[in-house]
Amino acid sequence: MNALSTILEHKVISIVRGSKPGDTVKIAGALRNGGVKLIEITLNSPNALHSIELVSEAFGDEMVVGAGTVLDQETARAAILAGAKFILSPTVNLETIKMTKRYGAVSIPGAFTPTEILTAYENGGDIIKVFPASIGPGYIKDIRGPLSHIPLLPTGGVTLENIAEFQKVGAVGFGIGSALVDTKHEVNEKYLEDLTRKAEAFVSAIRS
Repeated sequence: MNALSTILEHKVISIVRGSKPGDTVKIAGALRNGGVKLIEITLNSPNALHSIELVSEAFGDEMVVGAGTVLDQETARAAILAGAKFILSPTVNLETIKMTKRYGAVSIPGAFTPTEILTAYENGGDIIKVFPASIGPGYIKDIRGPLSHIPLLPTGGVTLENIAEFQKVGAVGFGIGSALVDTKHEVNEKYLEDLTRKAEAFVSAIRS
């Protein structure tokens, strides 16, 4: 199964921001135990490329690792060479999309307005990250009116309370940050157990 089909099947992308490499591996394990198979390691995290390498090596096909907060083409290339299978950006950068596609990874550029979303898709974005999605599920529904052919992945504002509604209005996946992984806490046994339970809850919310 390739990265794109895995994203479309499993839907929940856990965003890990600010975690050290050793902790990131532990977090990835807890997420996997809770049924989450997709992890985005943001490149503004400490030694992010090393985290991508470690998680990729530790879990192989059990998890699909991506890089987030990718702002330019060279950073995208470096992340893919480190093991990232998908590249997420907060903005539409056409050169980043081109580089991502050239190296065979899944491109998920971030956009907000209809013009940005269409531009990103027409230039090779596989899935368009709607960011920020804190405006709510109604915005996704409205966008899908004229742009129903474009797969949308709301990020920034998706919670356990509203994820089912985002799915109901047609989102193909969900980028979930601190509502799932809060890296401000110490990564100890209790934290990891709680994280697994939260992961299970998010997965259950889109399966019910």
